[in-house]
This record gives sequence, structure tokens and C-alpha cells, in this order.
Amino acid sequence: MGVAIVTGASSGMGREFARALSARDDVDEVWVVARRAERLEALAGELAAPTRVICADLSTDEGLTAVRSKLEENKPQVSYLVNAAGLGKVGSYATISDADVASMVDVNCRAAVLLTQMTIPHMARGSHILEVVSCASFLPLPHLNVYAASKAFMQSYTRGLRWELFGTGICATAVCPFWVKTEFVEVAQRTRGASDIRHYPLAQRPQTVVRRGLLANRLHLAVACCGVPSFLLRVAGKFIPWCVDIAGWEVLRRV
Repeated sequence: MGVAIVTGASSGMGREFARALSARDDVDEVWVVARRAERLEALAGELAAPTRVICADLSTDEGLTAVRSKLEENKPQVSYLVNAAGLGKVGSYATISDADVASMVDVNCRAAVLLTQMTIPHMARGSHILEVVSCASFLPLPHLNVYAASKAFMQSYTRGLRWELFGTGICATAVCPFWVKTEFVEVAQRTRGASDIRHYPLAQRPQTVVRRGLLANRLHLAVACCGVPSFLLRVAGKFIPWCVDIAGWEVLRRV
């Protein structure tokens, strides 16, 4: 049985990954993981493959234990793991609360790494890991600082994991899109420092990001930029001094 596990499946990128994977021939069942049970149940009713709903808050030990228990009980052969659960808050150190900082680190980093760790033993040659990261991982971004740093951690983790998995036939890819048209932006805009970033231009459709992310993983790419803006930011992060990059960001976020 080929199982696809998708976190953050109640909305946005996670929901679109679940839809795309449910239609694949190498997926017999989809496990959708998120906090909002009613949304997961609604999604399960529209997917092309049988679906198992796991309602869990991945920022908590209880939520992670719920997923681990399902893995231990069912011992599935996991074909895909997509860590799409994520949280972002806009603002500076002075406006973002300690609780929001902790939540971003817990969901974006701790949960993703632990879920990957617990899932790999259930994978075989030909399995796929997609960590939904962000182009924010390419540069330090003041006023989106903790989020960007958490994504930089996940990009580094995914690239290192690829080498650890060398020879196993399991491929890991960091999916690093630009802004995406999802609820993520709406949530970010409800924080105290929301006015620190005035616009979110050139946002991509989540379906486009999913399609390009899956293709990049099948091509065994370490990083999927999923679009020109993300690619340009990646280049800027490699070849332009960070002080120049940050100065450009400071202008763009105010426009």
C-alpha cells in the first residue's frame, strides 16, 4: 500500500498537495493531517483516493504523538511525505509575541523534522519527501525574521537530509515558492506588525507550486524555486552581499 501523508492539509498548499497526490497511480491512500477536523472531513470527501483523517495540532507533543501512533499501528509503506503545515507572523522583535515566536519554531521546524524522522523508517526506495519551505529561506528578512529563519533552517535540514539518504532511493526536496495565494497571507496580516509588509505581489496559485514542486522532486532536485521571483531571490542570496539584499527588501516591503 502506497500512502501519502500530507500535513497542513486543511487549507492552502497542503490541501492542493493532497488533491494532486490522491490522483497518482502510486498512491493508494492519503493521510491528511491538520487541526481543523471539519475541513479535513470535507477534503476527504473530494479526494480521488481513500483518505484517513488525523486531527492533530502539530505544535504540541500530543499532536505529534497522534501521528506517530498511527504509523506504529498501521505500519504503512509511505510513498510521499509532504510537510506543508506552516505558520508565519509579520512584525519585528518588538511586536511579535513570545507565543507566536514559539509557535513558528514549533510548527515550521520542530514538527517538520520530527515527522520526517518518524516517517522515514516506513519508506522504501522510490519514496518522496517534500518539505514546503519558502523563498524567504534564501535571505534574512527583517520584519519577517523568525519566519524566514525557520525556513532557512528547513532548507538547510532538507539539503543535509538528501545526503544522509544517499543510496536509499528516497528523495528529499525543499519546495521554496514566492508568495502563494493561500490563507497564509491572511493570517500574517492579522498580526500586530502586519503593516510592516504592505503588499504581497506576484503571488502564485498553489496548484502551480504543487505541480512544480512534485516535478522537481521527481527530477531529484534539492530545491524547487517554483517560479522566476523565487529563483531570482535564490541567486541574490548567493551572489549579492546580504546588506544589499536587506536594503532592497526594506524598500520593497514599504512600497
